[in-house]
Amino acid sequence: MPRFRNENGVDTQLTPEEETARDAEEAQFAQDKADYIANEKYKYDRREAYGDIGAQLDTQYWDGVNDTTVWADHIAKVKSDNPKPS
Repeated sequence: MPRFRNENGVDTQLTPEEETARDAEEAQFAQDKADYIANEKYKYDRREAYGDIGAQLDTQYWDGVNDTTVWADHIAKVKSDNPKPS
């Protein structure tokens, strides 16, 4: 299906060279979007895995009282299971 550009209110069909350039731009945009999603997904995965903030605060309190590291161990596991892309 041919594509058009609008010049001064007149639709003009793209030339084959312009079609090729537009295809390359669209492919690059799609790749950039996929890269962004892949590089940002870890944040959402971590947020889900961390759990409720109230439970985290409660665990931190009890770690202090009982001299344990349950909360720190949980955070370390979430980060290792969902690494930040380099």
